[in-house]
Amino acid sequence: MTMLIRLFALCLGTLALTASGAAALDYPNHPIRFIVCFAAGGPNDITARLFGQYLGDHLGQQFIIENRVGAGGNIGTQAYLAAAPDGYTIGFVGPNNFISASLYAHLPFDFIRDSVPVGGTMKMTNVLEVNNDVPIKSVAEYIAYAKANPGKLNFGHGGIGTSPHMSGELLKSMAGINIVQVPYRGTAPAVTDLLGGQLQSAFDNLPGSIGHIRSGKVRALGVTAPKRIAALPDVPAIAETVPGYAADVYYGISVPKGTPTEIVTRLNAALDAVLKDPNLIKRIGELGAEPMPMSPTEFGKLVQSETDKWAKVVKATGIPTIQ
Repeated sequence: MTMLIRLFALCLGTLALTASGAAALDYPNHPIRFIVCFAAGGPNDITARLFGQYLGDHLGQQFIIENRVGAGGNIGTQAYLAAAPDGYTIGFVGPNNFISASLYAHLPFDFIRDSVPVGGTMKMTNVLEVNNDVPIKSVAEYIAYAKANPGKLNFGHGGIGTSPHMSGELLKSMAGINIVQVPYRGTAPAVTDLLGGQLQSAFDNLPGSIGHIRSGKVRALGVTAPKRIAALPDVPAIAETVPGYAADVYYGISVPKGTPTEIVTRLNAALDAVLKDPNLIKRIGELGAEPMPMSPTEFGKLVQSETDKWAKVVKATGIPTIQ
C-alpha cells in the first residue's frame, strides 16, 4: 500500500510538472495585466507603459497597464501578489517595495517571501526641483534657506515610503534641516502642484520631470545619484554639497510566488531581448536612465540588498513606523 501511495504521488508530481511545462510552452496566449502601484502619468507609469509596449510586441500579447494606487504603493503590490501565479499578472517593482518592508509595521504581505523576481528594467536617479518663482538656485541655497526658515519650506513627493519621500528625509537628516513633506498619490499630481506654485519644491523620479526640467518649467537643483548624470550634465549631484548623500533608483518586474519557473524564465528572456533593442535603449536614455538587464537571481539579490539598505536609512533618520 505504501508503495502504491508513493507511486501515486510521483505520478501526480509528474503530471503537475508536465502541465507547468505545457503552460510555459503556450505562454502567453492572452493579454497580461501589468500592475503599477502609482498614478497614471508618473514615472512608474511612464516606464511600465514603455516596457509594456516593447514586451507586448516581443511576446505577441497586449500588456494592460492597471494603476492601483495608495498606501505608498502597497495597495497595488498586495493586489498582484494575491493574483493567480500563472504569469498573467505581473507587478512593477520599485524602491517603495524595498522601503515599505521596514517603514510599515503591519503589511499584509512580505514582499521578498511572497514574490518571485523576474528581472531588472532600468536604473536611474531622483531629482530635487523647485518652482521657478522660488528664489533658490542651488542645493546650498536650499539648505541655507531651510535653516534660516525652519518648517517654512515644503517638498512634495509621490507617497509615504516612496524613494522621492525617502530622498527628502535623507536630505533632512544629513543636512540637519526642517522641511515639511507633502505626500501625494503618485508623483504626477505632486509635479502638477509644483508647476502651479502650490508646492515650493519636490523630489521626483527623473522620468516624471525631465521634460519639465529641459523645457525650463521647473528648476532642477540636484540629482540623488552619487555623481552627475549624462542626461542632465549641468545639474550637480546633491552629494557635491552634502558629501555621502546617495539615493539610486532601481526598477524591475516580479510575479506572485508560485509562478512556474518556465514562465519566469520566458519573461526574463523577453526582458533581455527588448533591453537590447536600440530604440528602447534610446527611449530609456531620453528618460535620464540606463538599461538594467538582470537574471532573476541577480534581481532577487538586488531586492534584498536594497531592502537592507533602506531599513538602515529608516532607522537612522528616525522616521516613525507606520502602523
